[in-house]
Amino acid sequence: MKTLTAVAAFALGAQAALAEDLKLADFQPPTHFVVEKVYKPFAETIAEKTGGAVTLTEYMGGELGPGPREQYNRTVEGVTDIAFGLPGYTAANFPTTLLTELPGVIDAETGTQAVHDNIDILSNEYRRVALIGLWNNAPNMLFMAEKPVNTLEDLQGLKIRVPSRNAGLVVEAWGATPVSMPAPEIYNAMQTGVIDGAMIDATTLKSFKLAEVTNHITTGMATTISSFFMIMNRDSFDDLTEEQQQIVQDAGRDASLAANQAWLSVAESALADFAATEGKAVITLSAEEAAKFDAASAPVVAKAISDADAEGLPATAYVNALKGN
Repeated sequence: MKTLTAVAAFALGAQAALAEDLKLADFQPPTHFVVEKVYKPFAETIAEKTGGAVTLTEYMGGELGPGPREQYNRTVEGVTDIAFGLPGYTAANFPTTLLTELPGVIDAETGTQAVHDNIDILSNEYRRVALIGLWNNAPNMLFMAEKPVNTLEDLQGLKIRVPSRNAGLVVEAWGATPVSMPAPEIYNAMQTGVIDGAMIDATTLKSFKLAEVTNHITTGMATTISSFFMIMNRDSFDDLTEEQQQIVQDAGRDASLAANQAWLSVAESALADFAATEGKAVITLSAEEAAKFDAASAPVVAKAISDADAEGLPATAYVNALKGN
């Protein structure tokens, strides 16, 4: 009996030793809706389907290291097992992925599913990591600190924060000066006048408190749509069994679809609250003015796709696949 007890104890100890607690790094605040709506069900699914052999701990607010732009390198170097980030912050690594940012390439409601239906096209861009999740946000809008933008002319010469190079090309085509800046820096930059406004989605009105420094929001034109990823350190991923790897990837796909819906829902609610606040205004461009914005950005979209093709990327094929052509 003592021998059996010892064997059982050894087996339990061996199981515990093999258990993996994965670190997930996110620069967003710990109060961000992504924790409850995405990470919690993601972690619960993994723990349940692996029988507790693989668990997940979130480290929010840059706890594993400052700098949103460093999320990709942080993952590659093994500082974290999994990271949330924006491909646009390290755009040179993800030129095909970032085609989805261009106006008209994807629809906010269906884009995440379309991306996952064609995920194999992106495999080369994520060869240094394991791609766990990829989703798009709600459409980006123009958040303005002081000056309202009712026409294309109103935007001329203003400094506008952009999340990526492609978004910068669009803003430049609209006549403004793009300023590359991660989301956590926008509040102070708008408050101090370093920038006049920002291109970003409406969820940030609450999650990054941008409603406090924004007085006008302009929408109605075809605009950019940002992408977010969850990527995993390649060694951490390879340390899992094949079954565990599949569980994590399946959970990541489900988390991506849930995240997309969460971003859309929170954005809609936040924008409605902003519009109902005294002294705040949501400006929806007239059809005539929206057409001016769209006409200005159309050549940028066409050139970005053709330039990517010229560099040997499957740009046109990817865009056509996303559109179902």
